[in-house]
Amino acid sequence: MNPDAKELWRAPRWALAVLLALLGMLGSFSIDTYMPAFSGIAESLGATPVQMQQTLSAYLFGFAFMSLFHGAISDSLGRRPVVLWGLAAFTLASAGCALSQSIGQLIFFRAVQGLTTGAGIVVSRAVVRDMFAPAQAQQVMSQITIYFGAAPAIAPIIGGALLVSMGWHSVFWFLTGVGVTLWLANYKLLPETLHLSQRQPLKVSNLLQGYWQLGLDPRFLLLALASGVPFNGMFLYVLAAPAFLGAHLGLAPTQFFWFFLLTISGIMGGAWVSGRMAGKLAPKQQIKYGFSIMLVIAIVNLAANLLFKASAVWSLFPIAIFAFGWAMMVPVITLLVLDLYPQRRGMASSLQAFVGSSANGLVAGIVVPLVMQSTVSLAVASLAMMCSGLVAWVYLHHRWPEIGRRVDHPAH
Repeated sequence: MNPDAKELWRAPRWALAVLLALLGMLGSFSIDTYMPAFSGIAESLGATPVQMQQTLSAYLFGFAFMSLFHGAISDSLGRRPVVLWGLAAFTLASAGCALSQSIGQLIFFRAVQGLTTGAGIVVSRAVVRDMFAPAQAQQVMSQITIYFGAAPAIAPIIGGALLVSMGWHSVFWFLTGVGVTLWLANYKLLPETLHLSQRQPLKVSNLLQGYWQLGLDPRFLLLALASGVPFNGMFLYVLAAPAFLGAHLGLAPTQFFWFFLLTISGIMGGAWVSGRMAGKLAPKQQIKYGFSIMLVIAIVNLAANLLFKASAVWSLFPIAIFAFGWAMMVPVITLLVLDLYPQRRGMASSLQAFVGSSANGLVAGIVVPLVMQSTVSLAVASLAMMCSGLVAWVYLHHRWPEIGRRVDHPAH
């Protein structure tokens, strides 16, 4: 924690949470805004469904790759420069998407978007821990998740409206405008939160040593898997939205927002509960409750899809409840990851994002095309993702029972 934290940010905690949540929203807007425009883009550029899926996979793999470096570089150069340069590059890439005249060009600029989007998302986590003690940090992380939750609910509405009124190019011009706005806001408001005494040397040998230290620590890997893989139990439905919502549930693109609204309500509710639990319940207990909710609802979702024909009347609610359970535990696991090596919080955030994003990319490029033809297959894949994370957490819990045991009471 930065010893000068109180001097760096004199405004209320929630105000910093809003600023950091806006950085996190960039990832959601980059995906969810253009999802309703899939068919319009495909028709305009003469792209196949597989090529359209590649625009998503290219973004996710670009995000995963560069996530390895955003946080590590911020440990050396500071948080602020990485955020500002990342936002500037994202803005240019968004303009490139808007100007694309072929599917190849769009895939390329989507990959560049992915390479740059993670700067704000990854670094913002380290900023929270730079500024706050553990219990306060959990409250702020929960607030960020609540505010961030608005993005996936709003983004498809905006994307659908822009597509209908001005065509698919306008979606990416909108993202260009978002990039400019965020750059100006962070240039004016975001302080440098990494204290000079806590900076790491910007040397290849030092970076490799840090990657080696974290990458070979089974505690880090298990925590990253426990948070990143279960997310895909919910996210695969987002990735398969055109098929799941359009083909299976019969919803029009302008009705997709109901799915996002319910799912994000689950995330916001779970994050609110997590914030209320901060300092009152041991982290491992919160994680246990979150996994219990996800396990039960994933089994119920599979059973319902086996027994009944999928319908918009009920098919969206299990995903929202799953999201609630995930959001209850993920702020806690994120802080456990950041506190394994306090001197390398940026790098830890980078590697955690890399694990999660790699899982997202694999799901987008391999799993979703295999399972999106059937709601039963989607439910099976969702349960399998959740179980993978659960196994990682159970093993960590038994091997290192001291992790997550302590309750840190927040200061008021």
